[in-house]
Amino acid sequence: MTEWPTAAPEAVGMRSEILSAVADWLDGVAGANLHGIAVVRNGKMVFQHYRSGPDERFGTVTHGPDVKHDLRSVTKVVTGLLIGDAAARGLIPDLEMPLFDFLPEYSDLRTPEKARIRLRHLLTMSAGLEWDENLPITDPMNGERRLWLSEDRLRTALEPRLLWEPGSVWAYSGGCTELLAAVLRNVSGKTIDAYARNALFEPLGITDVEWTCHRDGTPSASGGLRMRVPDLAKIGQLVVDGGRWNGAQWLPAAWIEQSLTPQIGMDDRLFFYGFHWWLGRSLIDGREIAWAAGIGLGGQRLFVVPALSLVVVITGGHYTDAMQSWLPLVVLNRFVLTAFG
Repeated sequence: MTEWPTAAPEAVGMRSEILSAVADWLDGVAGANLHGIAVVRNGKMVFQHYRSGPDERFGTVTHGPDVKHDLRSVTKVVTGLLIGDAAARGLIPDLEMPLFDFLPEYSDLRTPEKARIRLRHLLTMSAGLEWDENLPITDPMNGERRLWLSEDRLRTALEPRLLWEPGSVWAYSGGCTELLAAVLRNVSGKTIDAYARNALFEPLGITDVEWTCHRDGTPSASGGLRMRVPDLAKIGQLVVDGGRWNGAQWLPAAWIEQSLTPQIGMDDRLFFYGFHWWLGRSLIDGREIAWAAGIGLGGQRLFVVPALSLVVVITGGHYTDAMQSWLPLVVLNRFVLTAFG
């Protein structure tokens, strides 16, 4: 399967009138700037809706199924899956191995305290290093800003002091993801775009992708992917199906299970974090529904609900306002999850 088979929502146990109502609802929400919504159930594309709207770097765009969109930090989901692939191939023998064992070129930054950072801590964003991406992007101490402006982003990610014992405190960090990509490069000899193409994209029939690069020309593993909405849904379906695609096992089921299992509590305790996945839940008609998500600035979302064999992709242009944090979740809860039954 390279392109999506389609089905009417009713054929997979969903109600088309509820899904379709999202279009009129968005028309009535002042300032709503969602660009694309796709819903896949039981491996069938059952709903797509695209809207024209302003995008940060490209002006007003007529979005559609063949138009690539910035994924921002949803890219982190892809990086986490690729680490699982490398582990399955034996390139990464153990997640408990020290980070600096894989980055000898930065041994000058290895202190007795930082030597306790393991690969697992990068996957769960609990490395313990001082890092803050909640600051305004104009603040020179914003971690993401520092990465993008740095001539050596890996040194920038490793230099901060250790504030917490590794593994004890969750702190969102694109630096952790960039370090994982550097580990992947050192064990495979491939940059992340090349590794992703061979290990993930080509098997799924994904050919139309772009990567935004750092100043040194290296593709950003933490937020650089641009991809079509239906193609991102393929990655979600791979996860929902436990690493299987088109009858073949491409990623270990055990890695998918670990990735979607709570590994650490987040600071607000409303969500948990797996291996580069946000883990949350919704209460729909008295029923608790667990979901996992890749979350990117602007309203980019990849929701997977394995218990319902459900994938939901949402893209948007809310890069500078609070809508990006709540509007996609309203779409999931009010229209997609209530469309069952």
